[in-house]
Formats: sequence, C-alpha cells, structure tokens
Amino acid sequence: MNKKTLNDLSVKEKMVLVRCDFNVPQDDHGNITDDRRIKGALKTIKYLRNEGAKVLLISHLGRPKGKSDQKLTLKPVAKRLEELLDENVAFFSDPKVISDQTKTAVLEMKAGDVGLLENIRFRKEETDNDESFAKELASIGDLYVNDAFGTSHRAHASNVGLAKNLPSAVGFLVEKELEFFAKTLEHPKRPFVAIIGGAKVSDKIGVIKNLLGIVDQLIIGGGMAYTFLKAKGYNVGKSLLEDDKIILAKELMQNAKSEGVDLLLPVDTVVAREFSNSAEYWTVNVNSIPENTMGLDIGQESVTLFNDVIQKANTIVWNGPMGVFEMSSFEHGTKAIAKSLSDSQGITIIGGGDSAAAVEKFGFADRMSHISTGGGASLELLEGKILPGIDSIEDQ
Repeated sequence: MNKKTLNDLSVKEKMVLVRCDFNVPQDDHGNITDDRRIKGALKTIKYLRNEGAKVLLISHLGRPKGKSDQKLTLKPVAKRLEELLDENVAFFSDPKVISDQTKTAVLEMKAGDVGLLENIRFRKEETDNDESFAKELASIGDLYVNDAFGTSHRAHASNVGLAKNLPSAVGFLVEKELEFFAKTLEHPKRPFVAIIGGAKVSDKIGVIKNLLGIVDQLIIGGGMAYTFLKAKGYNVGKSLLEDDKIILAKELMQNAKSEGVDLLLPVDTVVAREFSNSAEYWTVNVNSIPENTMGLDIGQESVTLFNDVIQKANTIVWNGPMGVFEMSSFEHGTKAIAKSLSDSQGITIIGGGDSAAAVEKFGFADRMSHISTGGGASLELLEGKILPGIDSIEDQ
C-alpha cells in the first residue's frame, strides 16, 4: 500500500481530525446494540492520544438527509466511547455540527483529549462534498486521518474534502482493510475461491466479472442463484428471479468457462410456499422446484459440495448469504458455510454486510482471518474500483 499511514505523521500537540464509521445500530431507547465499529476505531484513537495529539472524531449515523435529527445524534456513541476508553470524551452537541461556538470549544482541547462532533450528515454539504464546508472543517485541524473504511467508497466532505485541505493518512483500521484486500486480489494463495450470495445478480455484476479473472472457483448462492439456474433452463417456481438478467447470467457462465473458472451453483434447495419462518419447508433438487414454491436456502447436498471446495482452498472471500438467514428455518445453508470457513486452514475474508452479520450471529467471527467493516466499500474493491476516500489520501 502506498498511502501514508499514522506512522508517517508527526502528531504531537497537533489537532488530528479522524473520520470514523460510528454508524452503529441502536434500539428504540438509543442503546447501541452492536459496537463493533466503535471498537474498530480504538486502536487509532489510543495511538493518537498516546502520541500527544488532540483527537477530534467525525462520523455520520443513519440518513438524516442534511437536517438535524435528535433521533440520530451521536451522543450515545460518545457515551460508549467513554466506557471503552475509560476516559472523558467531549461531545460537541451542535445541530450545525460546526459553528463559531463549537470551533471555540474545540480549540480549548489539550494534548491527549478526545472529542466527537455531532452527526456530520446533519449538514447537507457533507454528502455534496461541498468545498467551503470541507474548508470550514479543515480550519480547526492540523492533520486528517481516514479510519472509516465503510464510507471510503463515497466522495464526501469529511473524507475527500478534508484530505484536499490537510496533510493526510489512513488509520490502522483502513490500513488493515487495504492490506487484506490488496494481498488477496493481487497475490492470492491458490486455490482462490470466492463465494458470492445475496438477493440480486444486479448488485454483484461488477464483482463477479472482476473475480472471474482472478479466482479458481466461484460459488454462487442466495437469491441470485435462481437467475443462474433459470439461465440453465431450470424452472425456479416463485423463487427470486431477475428476468432481465438471465442473458447476463448465461454470459457470466460462459465467461467462467473461457477463463477456466469452475462456477458452482446449488444442486438442491430448501423450498416453501410462503416467505415466512413458520411456513412448511422441504428440500428438492434444483431441477425439480415445484411451480408454487420459492427457494429460500441451499440444501445439504449443496453445503457438502461447497464445503469440499472451501476446505481445499488457500484463500476464500465471502460476500452475501446463502439464504434468508434472518429466519431460523432458512439459516442452515449460511450457518454451514460460515462454519466451513471457520474450519478452513486458508485465509478467510468476510466482505462486510450480511456476511459479517452472519458470522457474528453464528459465533464464528473470531475464527475468520478478516471481517471487513464496509460492505459497500469491500464490494467496490472486489470489483476492482478505486475508492475516492482512499485515493484522496497522500501517497508515501
């Protein structure tokens, strides 16, 4: 990686603006239900404090659409940060995010202090990557650090804008993400297997096309598999189907053949007549899906087939579940693949989003080599795209 890292910055006595991703889920009472993203930023925050920096954190939460919305305040995040750091965190509660009053308060911070601005998306200028707003933010800082991998595929004021106006580097979390993805995509240990699931082919076209030039085997599961099965001439009943992507699915299968990539589809599927956890369900071969049913998970034969491939792999990337894992009746396939990865001796990379949620849910997270903190950002890296939030950081 040729981007500047924290080790390239002299931070003592400097005001360091750190873009984090504190977009964490909360219950109806404002209690944080999953603090992984906050914990992910701790290494960078602690390093900067120990090096004598003044640390001002910036994040968004939800989609307030450029307006102040107290349901989306970062105050609970500040509280949780205080607990995790066992230190005071100054929360600058300002509906404008940054005003003269807040600027004055921020400038009173001392070396080792940690502060958190209000939800950056309370300002419309953030997602517009407004130049004057970026300059206003930059005016209170000396250095900028991007440690929010999850928003690095967006060109916003708090990443691209700030990096244009201040000396910049990536934080430890982003550095780790980039190293894992770079090693995987540029110099993978083979056999290299990608598992792509989720609902729609249309969401993963770029990823599949890019991976076909890199992987040895590509496993397709989840709702998108039925478009591929239809392309092979099978009846898929009421299963999720993108009619307008059938020709594309045929092309992708042909491309796989041309590239010498083994593209594997489910051989059996768990079907039900209704999209409901309480619906009666059973397993059928993919060539005999009843007309009035829908496939909602992969079957045991598919699990066995995929597991055999996974256990022989030295690098595995997984993005997207095998079925409707949120429903206990249809979680078996996703859980089995998560377990298969946890048993693997190879490098296992979970591409954020639902796959990350699944390995957490089933208790396999600590047995994965790397779980990405950014679903959208990891997808774009797998597509071979350049992330603007990273691209804007200074080169070493």
